[in-house]
Amino acid sequence: MQKIRKAIIPAAGLGTRFLPATKSMPKEMLPIVDKPIIQYVVEEAVASGITDIIIVTSANKRPLEDHFDYPYELEKKLEKSGKLKELKEVRRIATMANYIYIRQRGPYGNASPVLSAKHIINEEPFAVLWGDEFIHANPPRLKQMIGVYEKYGKSVISAVRIPCKEDISKYGIADVEQKEDKVFRIKRIVEKPKPEEAPSNLAAHGAYILTPEIFPYLKALKPGKGGEVWLVDAINALMKDDEVYAKEIEGGEYYDTGNKFDYLRANIEFALQRDELKDKLMECLKRIVK
Repeated sequence: MQKIRKAIIPAAGLGTRFLPATKSMPKEMLPIVDKPIIQYVVEEAVASGITDIIIVTSANKRPLEDHFDYPYELEKKLEKSGKLKELKEVRRIATMANYIYIRQRGPYGNASPVLSAKHIINEEPFAVLWGDEFIHANPPRLKQMIGVYEKYGKSVISAVRIPCKEDISKYGIADVEQKEDKVFRIKRIVEKPKPEEAPSNLAAHGAYILTPEIFPYLKALKPGKGGEVWLVDAINALMKDDEVYAKEIEGGEYYDTGNKFDYLRANIEFALQRDELKDKLMECLKRIVK
């Protein structure tokens, strides 16, 4: 069985929910405390054994490439000023993976960046992680999914429970058959159903391990909702001919940092984990609530 070595991170979106901040800065580069969102995504992939990161971009996304590049002048300045901790970190960012950047081609929709990277994937299984959301988990979400792939040899989607019934209509909800604890075979994915029509409360989204068998289904896609091509439509078509699994992620917290509330929540929660920030921030929060 081939190992999962490559991960595609779609990062071509305009980030309109965060305008005007994203007018000139990619939404994926918005910081969680002092680290951009996309770095959390890349670190999850690397911690799961990924060696090649394929970032699918569009115009105005140059800061993504700069962030993961070698900053020669910055390194020299940090070294000269004795800021060795910061120097070590910027060097680590540049060396933790092989980075490949391509421009998105084809129609709008989240299936296009995956199809755009086909020539780099070849006939290997691969991962897909969105550039503006992540699950902070130990072991990492993607590593948990790779364990399922290595057992069954099929495509795997990360899944989380949606405890609030009113929130179910925000997600793609999986109709599943349980195979083992926290592992399910997906029969279909219902996109944003009404709560009373949802087949479960298990949302299948956020991260994917896909076998190369997905590509013919991607190529055959016709524009759907909003005139865009959707990855879930290709996966639903694949499920008619092959098995697709869901791994309910354990021990993790999901952050959809593409929306303002979760972005703010992530900043607060990650700041509270920092020794140099937590006491002052807690005092500030208590004062605000008061």
